[in-house]
Amino acid sequence: MKKPVLILILASILVFSGVIFHVEKFEIFAQTEDEKDSNLVSISEIFKDVQGSVVQITRENQPTSNDTPGDENVTSLGSGFVFDNQGRIITNHHVVRDSKNVDVTFIDGNRYVASVIGGDPFNDIAVIDITQNISGQLNPLRLGNSSAVEVGDQVIAIGNPYGLAGSMTVGIVSQKGRLISTEGSAFSIPSVIQTDALINPGNSGGPLINVNEEVIGMNTAGVLSDSGSFSGIGLAVPSNTISKIVPVLISKGNYTHPWLGISASTLTSKLTENFENLSRDFKGVYVESIIKDGPADKARLQGSTTDQYGDKHGTDIITAIDNHNVTYMEDLVSYIDENKQPGEKLSVTVFRNQSYTDLSVELGDRSNSTKTDSNSTKTDEEKDPYN
Repeated sequence: MKKPVLILILASILVFSGVIFHVEKFEIFAQTEDEKDSNLVSISEIFKDVQGSVVQITRENQPTSNDTPGDENVTSLGSGFVFDNQGRIITNHHVVRDSKNVDVTFIDGNRYVASVIGGDPFNDIAVIDITQNISGQLNPLRLGNSSAVEVGDQVIAIGNPYGLAGSMTVGIVSQKGRLISTEGSAFSIPSVIQTDALINPGNSGGPLINVNEEVIGMNTAGVLSDSGSFSGIGLAVPSNTISKIVPVLISKGNYTHPWLGISASTLTSKLTENFENLSRDFKGVYVESIIKDGPADKARLQGSTTDQYGDKHGTDIITAIDNHNVTYMEDLVSYIDENKQPGEKLSVTVFRNQSYTDLSVELGDRSNSTKTDSNSTKTDEEKDPYN
């Protein structure tokens, strides 16, 4: 007989496919904007309040020239949540990728057809619109302020892992300000929230909710261990990013992102070896290469060079942008994406040849860059039926 597994302070005995599952009642403190409320709120009560606003999204994948026999009409499943009373639902872009229409199923079993009205592949956000008028039956979820999230805050993830509708997991915010890559793109999503709440395939697009029943993120990815099991790292697009982008997707169908035109990484002690007489604890972003004819190239930023022996020699280290110090790559990407638009000027301070230089860059439009691989073929992971 298997022993119960103790996870954090939840006593759990799992019962699924022959294994038993039981969760003890768990109480937490709710928080207001200014202070902690003294009232105890049950996790189960929060779930009951919001479960009707979380949906399962079903997409029929159309066969392409890259598919192998047997891949035709594969069904993909993901999650989403109600944004407004007009029938608009938010989900991940990769959940509805290449689709015009999808099926939306609520926890009560009601199913509707929804059309894809806008998408941002760079931040993995999409908006779909239920074609039938059911505005009086919807309960939109509130978007919270992800900037106010603190490490250690308790959170709830709701979605449809492996097609198991209306599943809930509980955890904490493990860290914030993460940078994660997006499918088929050389760009990254900034300010991502990390959580230890279980995020499985099929959870993509579902809400990450705080104890005030506010959406503070959209579950986007879960990191798997070498054995294929959940590693304890779940990742969510922050609600402030959603709040900024979704209204534009509704009105225009797409969102334009600023583009600097460099390949770079956080400067590490190992990378300092590419420079002469540079302290190992020097901080900044190491410019590896410059995209030809891109914004940075036109502003005369310089990437690393390689000598005849194959050794790399660094040239530029970005130490500040618009007078804001830059220590990590996350600092650079987050500031540009959250504060700038294509066509705007960006002041860039670089450390070059033992001195500091200030450069002015006119940012471009990311969608026009050659760094986006929009014609990449599907990988085995992309063919997974759960998103």
